[in-house]
Amino acid sequence: MSERFDGRVVLVTGGGEGIGRAAAVAFARLGALVVVAGRHPETLDATVKLIRDEGGQADSVVAEVSDPTEGADVGAAHIVSETVRRHGALHVAFNNTTELGPHQSVADISEATWAQSLTANLTGVWLSMKHEIAHMERSGGGVIVNTASNIGAQGMLPGLGAYAASTAAVSALTRTAAKEYFPKAIRINAISPCPLGRGGSAEEIAETVVWLASDSAAYIVGHDLVLDRKTSV
Repeated sequence: MSERFDGRVVLVTGGGEGIGRAAAVAFARLGALVVVAGRHPETLDATVKLIRDEGGQADSVVAEVSDPTEGADVGAAHIVSETVRRHGALHVAFNNTTELGPHQSVADISEATWAQSLTANLTGVWLSMKHEIAHMERSGGGVIVNTASNIGAQGMLPGLGAYAASTAAVSALTRTAAKEYFPKAIRINAISPCPLGRGGSAEEIAETVVWLASDSAAYIVGHDLVLDRKTSV
């Protein structure tokens, strides 16, 4: 079994910073051609430069993954189609676009904030998966890793109810999709890092993402891997 990605095209949404950037660099170091996607061209360009400066292969697509517009140069559909148009394939996708939102008790969350959290953290992942899966079905399979959250998995850090609910839904969506598409050679898992600097570093989390996407983890399907540090005294 191998953790190399030579000859594979890897898409990383939210690849302009943090865990997304660390994962993009890690995939590239293992031989992948990495496409980073997100809203901000300047941060995406910085990730591409980091990879190319190390001799790796990288490209970027500027788009908002949660935009549902069809037939335009926006949204997840555009990201996937543009990746395939430029590079001929999509073997691995890491869906890593999340937003914490404001720190508020449940009764104080406005309807607008609730809707924005669901759109950013759940709808964006669903739309990404929708178009990634469609391509992978046609091409014979692939691997998807989604970012959920330890807050959603364990109810940590009160005051982030909308974020917790939306990322917990990502975990549920991941498990459902994994069961639906494993027979079609599409392997889907999630990670739940603990945000706000309380868990592993971006690089440590990226190593886990790379492993989940690799042939070495071919037996892992429909799992939400919680990534945090716990100590007992």
